[in-house]
Amino acid sequence: MILLVAFLIVLAILSTKLSDKYGLPLLIGFILIGVLVGSDVLNLFYFDNVHLSKTIADILLIFIIFDGGFRVSRDSFKTVAGPALTLATLGVALTAAFLGVLIHVVFKFDIIYSFILASIISSTDAAAVFMITKANPIKNKLATTLNVESAANDPMAIILTVTFIQVATGAFSSPISAVGSLAWQFIGGVIVGYIAFRLAVIVFHKLRSDNRGNYNVLMIGSILFAYGMSDLVGANGIIAVFFMGYWLGNANYPAKQSASNFLESISTIFNITLFIMLGLLSFPHRFGNIWKEALIIVAIMMFVARPLAVLISTIPFKYSFKEKTFLMWGGVKGAVPIVLATYPMASGLDANGFIFDSIFFAVFLSCVIQGTTLGPLSKLMNFTEKRKPESPHTVELHSLQVSDIDMFEIHVEPNAASCGKVISELSLDKEILISSIVREGHIVMPKGNTMIQADDILYILAHTEKISEISDLINNPIN
Repeated sequence: MILLVAFLIVLAILSTKLSDKYGLPLLIGFILIGVLVGSDVLNLFYFDNVHLSKTIADILLIFIIFDGGFRVSRDSFKTVAGPALTLATLGVALTAAFLGVLIHVVFKFDIIYSFILASIISSTDAAAVFMITKANPIKNKLATTLNVESAANDPMAIILTVTFIQVATGAFSSPISAVGSLAWQFIGGVIVGYIAFRLAVIVFHKLRSDNRGNYNVLMIGSILFAYGMSDLVGANGIIAVFFMGYWLGNANYPAKQSASNFLESISTIFNITLFIMLGLLSFPHRFGNIWKEALIIVAIMMFVARPLAVLISTIPFKYSFKEKTFLMWGGVKGAVPIVLATYPMASGLDANGFIFDSIFFAVFLSCVIQGTTLGPLSKLMNFTEKRKPESPHTVELHSLQVSDIDMFEIHVEPNAASCGKVISELSLDKEILISSIVREGHIVMPKGNTMIQADDILYILAHTEKISEISDLINNPIN
């Protein structure tokens, strides 16, 4: 069994290469591995425990969504905060509303049942969108909008799904209590996330440990504290950990880089675990009973619900119709809808598995259709930019104490005035050090007479507040 698990882990990691090569979202490869070893194909694992799946998925999502918030930089967030957050909240709600009404009209399902279905599949997948925008040099404004939206919209989908399930099971005495609960879950989650962030920063400063691993354990405890405190006060834990992640990701505290690397590792492990488990939970032979309905749901979502939601949500913001069209197609679905599809089953509202099977099939179609065509669509619409070189090397400053000095990476633009100059001619401050240069994939040891070239990647050790000034100095365009 242990050997088989090891084989699955290695196979999952190797599948990332195929994903990069053919432009398929990672979700597809990981889920297909789960399907392959599941009961319907090789029958190496038989797994149909929905309650256990929901419990495990809920725990994994805590850290996955926290890491999603942690990776959203304040600078990126500021440039598209309005449209991205509107799409992540109002956009998700409108997608669920339009899709729910149309499902009710087309299939004659109960209206609450229809809204449960629609809420589950209303959000976009951060992992899939991040991979696509990273693999394709899409115009920064559009790529950042999609990235921030996909990182921030899962909490709203989770809140809507849980709320409609509670309505269906009679947990609310009136519509007013349902709306009040929905509002408190969001507002309370933000409040708890901020309090947990402040407490975490204080504890990180007070720890003063020489063992880097202690800070990683402290990060895990801080995340679980935020989620547990939200649960205690009836707020939404996913909202809390997402916003706590955003604030911690943009704050300064001891061992932050070490904690960031640790978070990236566990997020990768948890994503793989989640996708494979969801693949195991699926039974493809049942898709023959639901494929027609799933196709219709996907078509309504892609061509009606998402487009209408984007059009309405972006009214106050300056996007051309062509840009809005691109954002409409960027609603790639992923793991969260499949996880949420276990909620109705666990609540006794999906005894025949129709919701889970339909959502699973619909997500798979979305990944294949939208996930593989978003990159080519950006080229067709002339939304691609020149790809910047990526360094195969990493130069970091690991510090267990708070410092206003850090290592920064600066890409030298082709039209920069610094191109053709030697380092001694750059007029850099004495407290600024170019520690290394990556040129065409190789590390160059910088000296005073080393000439700066276009597309060099400079690793600069400097005070944090100086980095914008340094970037402007190096990348000032030639007059």
